[in-house]
Amino acid sequence: MLETVLNTRSMEYIPQLAEPAVRLHLLVVDADSAVRSACAEIAASLGYAVESTGDLGQARSQLRGHAADILLVNLPAGSNQGLELVSEVKLLYPDTSVIAMTASGSVNAAVEAMRCGASDYLTKPFAMDELSTVLDRAAASHLTDTATRQLRERLRLSQGLGSMIGRSAEMEKLYRILSKVAQSSHPVLILGESGTGKELVARTLHAYGPNSQKPFLPVDCGSLVPTLIESELFGYVKGAFTGANRSKDGLLVSAEGGTVFLDEIGELTLDLQAKLLRALQEKEVRPVGATHRVPIKARIVAATNRDLAVMVEKGTFRKDLFYRLNVVNLRLPSLRDRREDIPLLAAHFLDRISREHGQKFTLSDEALRTVIRTGAAPGRPAHATAAAGPGGAAHGRGHRRAGWGRRSARIEDAGRSGARGHSGRHSHPQRRQAAGRQAAGHRQNHALPQAEGIRHRRSAARRVTQKQPLAFSS
Repeated sequence: MLETVLNTRSMEYIPQLAEPAVRLHLLVVDADSAVRSACAEIAASLGYAVESTGDLGQARSQLRGHAADILLVNLPAGSNQGLELVSEVKLLYPDTSVIAMTASGSVNAAVEAMRCGASDYLTKPFAMDELSTVLDRAAASHLTDTATRQLRERLRLSQGLGSMIGRSAEMEKLYRILSKVAQSSHPVLILGESGTGKELVARTLHAYGPNSQKPFLPVDCGSLVPTLIESELFGYVKGAFTGANRSKDGLLVSAEGGTVFLDEIGELTLDLQAKLLRALQEKEVRPVGATHRVPIKARIVAATNRDLAVMVEKGTFRKDLFYRLNVVNLRLPSLRDRREDIPLLAAHFLDRISREHGQKFTLSDEALRTVIRTGAAPGRPAHATAAAGPGGAAHGRGHRRAGWGRRSARIEDAGRSGARGHSGRHSHPQRRQAAGRQAAGHRQNHALPQAEGIRHRRSAARRVTQKQPLAFSS
């Protein structure tokens, strides 16, 4: 048993893994003192706080006094006492990771242990690197589960996650997914309308992930020309183009284990999509003007308000890149689909505006009911900022509430127009032109004098402008 360990006189060949930031408690249970001491010595050299015992009853007493993070227990042949301990530990201490040790050929015992809740197993005799690998895997799983559980508890006691606000069923579902996804390094594709908070979700994923201390680097793919996007993502070398007086690392290299957020990924050209796909597959990039490649280590989070599946069918977005990015898919609900979150959002924005202006702003019950009923924000949380701002539905202390009636009519008008009023199809210049044409026709039909026609056009333009809905900020 443990022939590789026992035949080695010195411990200098034991692989030394980085000591975990949190010192995990390991309990070794095995009646064989040689195996028990060897496992304890190896685990201690890897940074674990180790206790050991050869008696199952003593193991139960030690667990009651201090629950172990990882339990390494031997399953003796011809006895169910080891399996009973595994079942008992998973029932009383569900957060404890259990690793079962079995004799060679005892496959059934290992299978039964996994059914009872063991997360892994070792078959004797095993080498040092096998033990260290299994312990490292159990430690990583335990830390991830602990972080996820703490995040869920924080969600239960708060009104949202990080800077995200909302307790609706749609947001609760999103929080549950985020609590799991944040602990991984898989690519994430965030879908949703403009203004629903895609970058906020990306920042939350980064902030609650294991590499939160590393950089978060956003890139707006829709606002940069393709050549600039390529140099921003992949970097360039000196002399690559006019003005390149020095070499510069791209964001994929500069992230150094952090997160690169590709906003509006659907705006990338097909040639850039091909280069990005190669970078994600090969984990390396070739800077502009360079002949060498540079390794990268970054988590990719992409977002878009377009339907990439439809773009794939039309041939405007690469199918292989779509599947590479769509490992985890997050679809953000619009505000009109979670109107019960409007009071929380309104309170948040009013509190922020009050601090910024040094004046206390409040929202009357009538105003809040009107906002929820008519949908003052056409579907985006960013719109709620405008609706709750000083010029919106809110009022300061000492301000008269009589003005709310007029504002209510304008908000209701905005709610009826929905996203159409925001999209620009009925923007101010077009409506002024329509008003001008209407005034011109009226002047021609009634033979108005020129001066009177001018006054008529101005009056019509003023009337149209006064009936405009609130200018929501995106």
